[in-house]
Amino acid sequence: MTTLDHLASLDARLVAAVRPLRLLAAASWPASVQASFLAGWRGGDPVLPQVEYPRLELAETRRELDAVAGAADPGHPVGAYLRRSAGAWHLAAEIMEALGSHQVGSLSARLYGTPGEALPGSDWTNVDAAGLFTVLADELDAELDDADSQAVIPAGQVRDALQAQVDQVFDRHRVEVVLDPDLVAKAAAGPARIRLRSGSRFSAADQRQLFEHEVLVHTLTAINGREQPHLKSLGQTSPRVTATQEGLATFAEQITGCIDIRRMKRISLRILAIQRVQGGADFVETFRFFRDAGQGATDSFASAMRVFRGVPVTGGSAFCKDTVYLHGLLSVHTFFRWALKHRRLNLLHWLFAGKLALQDVLALQPLFESGWIAAPTYLPHWAERTGNLAGLLAFSLFANRIRLDALAAEDIVVGV
Repeated sequence: MTTLDHLASLDARLVAAVRPLRLLAAASWPASVQASFLAGWRGGDPVLPQVEYPRLELAETRRELDAVAGAADPGHPVGAYLRRSAGAWHLAAEIMEALGSHQVGSLSARLYGTPGEALPGSDWTNVDAAGLFTVLADELDAELDDADSQAVIPAGQVRDALQAQVDQVFDRHRVEVVLDPDLVAKAAAGPARIRLRSGSRFSAADQRQLFEHEVLVHTLTAINGREQPHLKSLGQTSPRVTATQEGLATFAEQITGCIDIRRMKRISLRILAIQRVQGGADFVETFRFFRDAGQGATDSFASAMRVFRGVPVTGGSAFCKDTVYLHGLLSVHTFFRWALKHRRLNLLHWLFAGKLALQDVLALQPLFESGWIAAPTYLPHWAERTGNLAGLLAFSLFANRIRLDALAAEDIVVGV
């Protein structure tokens, strides 16, 4: 008979086994590659970047993950969760061992999905949605107020403001906001540290998005997961929770009014870029794709780099992580609406108890109800106010029944 103590011991083995598996860190590029490429581009002679990846041997880690999965009872909710998690980490280990090869492209597609996959509850694909958001952003560009989106705030000023907000939220934990000269992305969040790229400038919109997305989802769920008394793996960002984590973080931007159409365009462009790279576009062509779409040189490099992490820069294979943003956003939004319809709003709080996939919240329900999995230590402000969230979701449920394609402008106008 499977006991919870036995499952907790297997979870501890899982946490120990995955400690060396830092996929995104291993696949990321050093800042020197960016400097070299941009110098060549500004000189009129851009060349394909040269990136060296670590050569890793993770056979022992993979064997331990297999052993954990084999010892976990698939008929028990926690056992099934451990098997799912071990399998995803095993795939991440395979990707790390294959860094620099085309194999990373196919393995990452298994882990994160592909641009051509259908969105939940729809015949539309990720590419369809990305194309729509991109076209809409371009059509609206002339009508948008630029003041809020101008990147004029120095990274140091953003750090100070963000640190003050962080200190107010995490009153029982110390989280430090630091500047990192080696960071290619503009920001990265962990349970104890949030990094901002030195020398970057942020817009007011960026600053709000950082707080809602990075702090109140990524950092918050990492801390809550580490506070779990038994299932410590909920403090680890398993690759299989990426879509839910990024979807939840992007939903947080949306529900708080922080996201704008330009942000949706940036997310969408990455999906379109993945498709282009899978079709053969190389790094220079992809960099130009982002430049032609209106991004600055530094941001265009960072966007292209995300698509080429771990794969050859000559094209044909792409790192598929950025596929999850739209797919995850729509999945989380649909999940929240489903929870409202079925009077299960308690599920929304459980989603913040650690690094969970949507599937886990439903499957582990008995463990939440018994208290074996602890309620979240922290919640974002918008999730605490369940009534407000329910009102927004209820309106969304009703509004989605109205077909815009059946309306003429005069049908919408109201007056006396």
